[in-house]
Amino acid sequence: QKENTALDNDTVGTYRQPAAYRVQREMQTEEHFQAYFERKLSSTLGGALQIPRENRQLQCSFSWGRFRKITLKMFPVLNWLFSYRFREWFLRDLHAGLSVGMFQIPQGLLGVWLTRLPLPNINGFLSAFCCSMTYVIFGTSHHISVGSFSILNVVVTNILKSLNFNQTLSSNGSLDNFSDPAFMKDYMEALTLTASITLLTGIIQLLLGCFCLGFVTTYVPKTLIDAYLTAAALHVIVSQFTFIFDVMLDFYKGPLDIFYNLFHFFLALPKANATSILLFLLSMVAQRLNTSIMITYKHSPIAFPMELLLIITVTIISNHIHLHAESSSAVVSMIPQRFLPPTPLDLSNLSKIILHAFSLAIVSYFLLVFVGERYASLHNYNIASNQELIAVGLCNICSSFFKSFVVSCAISGTAIQEKTGGRTQLAAAIGASMMLVIALKLGHFFQMIPNGILAAIVVFNVLPFLEKFLDIPILWRRDKYHFVIWLVTFAAVLCLGLDVGLAVAMGFTFFIITIRSHRMKMVVLGQIPNMNIYRSLSVYRAAREIEGIKIFQCCSSISFANMNHFKTYLLHKMDMKAVPLDESEMRALISLNLSDTAVERKDLKCSCVCDPPLPPPRIPYTEKLVKRCHADSDSSSSSVNLVHWSKYGDKLSSRTLLVGAADAQRASPGFNTSCRTEKNEDEGRGACLSPGSAIDNSSVQLDRLEQPMYLPRPVHTVILDFSMVQFVDLIGSELLRQIIHMFHNIGVTVLIAGCHSSVIADFEKNDFFDSCVTKETFFLTLHDAVLAALDKHQKPDELEPTAEEFAEEPLAEQQKVEYLA
Repeated sequence: QKENTALDNDTVGTYRQPAAYRVQREMQTEEHFQAYFERKLSSTLGGALQIPRENRQLQCSFSWGRFRKITLKMFPVLNWLFSYRFREWFLRDLHAGLSVGMFQIPQGLLGVWLTRLPLPNINGFLSAFCCSMTYVIFGTSHHISVGSFSILNVVVTNILKSLNFNQTLSSNGSLDNFSDPAFMKDYMEALTLTASITLLTGIIQLLLGCFCLGFVTTYVPKTLIDAYLTAAALHVIVSQFTFIFDVMLDFYKGPLDIFYNLFHFFLALPKANATSILLFLLSMVAQRLNTSIMITYKHSPIAFPMELLLIITVTIISNHIHLHAESSSAVVSMIPQRFLPPTPLDLSNLSKIILHAFSLAIVSYFLLVFVGERYASLHNYNIASNQELIAVGLCNICSSFFKSFVVSCAISGTAIQEKTGGRTQLAAAIGASMMLVIALKLGHFFQMIPNGILAAIVVFNVLPFLEKFLDIPILWRRDKYHFVIWLVTFAAVLCLGLDVGLAVAMGFTFFIITIRSHRMKMVVLGQIPNMNIYRSLSVYRAAREIEGIKIFQCCSSISFANMNHFKTYLLHKMDMKAVPLDESEMRALISLNLSDTAVERKDLKCSCVCDPPLPPPRIPYTEKLVKRCHADSDSSSSSVNLVHWSKYGDKLSSRTLLVGAADAQRASPGFNTSCRTEKNEDEGRGACLSPGSAIDNSSVQLDRLEQPMYLPRPVHTVILDFSMVQFVDLIGSELLRQIIHMFHNIGVTVLIAGCHSSVIADFEKNDFFDSCVTKETFFLTLHDAVLAALDKHQKPDELEPTAEEFAEEPLAEQQKVEYLA
């Protein structure tokens, strides 16, 4: 063992040299590579697939594997049912099902307080049972508890108000006489319209699922989900103030509704029931203490069922002692207890409710998916967003048969099911079955539970969603885009509601994603000495700019949205500007293209009048490049500038010269210039100045006396690294072709390196190539393009590099490519 330890220590302490390898090959252009290595047809690059005529026959075949895959996709319950671990999961699911089922009984009795539309108990519980079982069969989340959502119920109630349906529950909590025929008629019409809204919502969701539109959630970032659920949790907490303070108020629905309702609750605080507030606080304290109690089963922690214990204990106490707190018994006792059968749809107001139903369908679906995604990420599994859309649509269709409201994810029920150890939807099935049996047989016992107790359970279980406020500083430090998305989503949902706020948040998020994906980012690259590796000059100090070559790396796709920024950045780094051609130059350019077209068509002997007219000649460019005119006039002919240069033919690797501006202007020819200031000329010839090279005046004077004067060459080649470009659209390819022609007009060659085959296919479809822009200017790698540029513009006296002095300088002229890992 000691020998092994010593051997390990020796191995750790020994420095291992990186592996080195050498590849010798010729420079490769795209045209040569495609011809030599037999490029396939364009169908592999996104073109139309050519199918032989003799094989165009419809063939039908049956596969058990495909049938099994489709069945498991349509009925997700089979995925976990066939792989259920009975010994490990059953007690956990039973524990969670009992807690959720016991909580759903009194929660179902509270819906009348917020909606003001009493529904017979048997209808409400049957609706909850059928919706839960439907989701168990068709849902993909393991922890979602389906049920009515208080905010959506208030939305439906406001729709009824807008359609002039009378309220059935007055503000002081008393019910009108159900024996009145006129009242019963309005009551049944309101329930029928509610069922119509719920059915229409389910149909819309089912149709969207059938058309596979659930993919939209793929483009929703996690920050939007967290912000939306945080704002939704605040809406839920405010809706529980009715039960906490025991004050019945008319809920306002519209912009800034949460602040409007908070203001009226504070005005009604003098009328609040102290007993209800005390019971609420005691329940919150009990649940807070419950967090320190943990049950471990099969090495997994499970929360103590405090909600179950609270409901059972308070039910027993409230049935023997009057607690002087409002409960659902007074209202439930007046509701007709007979079952209300399904009735035909009320299509008289279809045009008025269709938009509301669509809004409810979107909010109901996204709320369910957002909560499902949250718990799926916590437990490391995935949900199918499109299947969730179908599942919630079927749940709403089932709910409409019982004249119930739109259903979605019950946030508090889902939180209870997850923290009490639920592993599969068997917990929801157990809870729904127990809820139905107990509610129909012993439901009158739960009518005496004070509303403040149930409000405490709801509020405490949605409080974890507010913990996402702690992510705001982290988002600010890590990603400003997601920080803005979080704030905008939270503010929009909080102020405008769950429906309008969701639309604003989605629109803003897509806008940010579009801006970020099309935001152009370009860097200037230099070569790492003795390597074929190129890195940013502003990031790596060792990177050196090759004399006469400018290398630009484009780090995003090129489209009409960012092409102008691409052009501006390129010209700015080249110290140039684009000037429109005058009329004479345009006429000369057009006549030249017309003459070329005539030469191409000289073999054409005859033509027909009915033939379509020839397309107008394509103008290669409409602007010309000139030297940028600087506004600085401080420099004079007597000013001096530092010029850092390097040359392989000399003995020293680099020198710094003191060059007069006038001498520099005479020594080196440049491009077409419209403004010849001294400082501009010196900056144009000092492009190879290495960053961070600062030399005092004395050393400069000494170098000038001892050494001859050398000036770097002007830029003769621009290389565009397209290795990170995913696509180039039609407008972008047209502007890129014009830029290449403009540089070609002033004697600067533009080479493109690392272009993906799909981008080249887009260039071919967009008619990008012509006599000037050919595939000979496209290279497989960036180093191939650099070698080609140096091979074309290299002078004879520069063919032999010196030895030791240039060990640190880039050997870009080598035809052998040496890769050192």
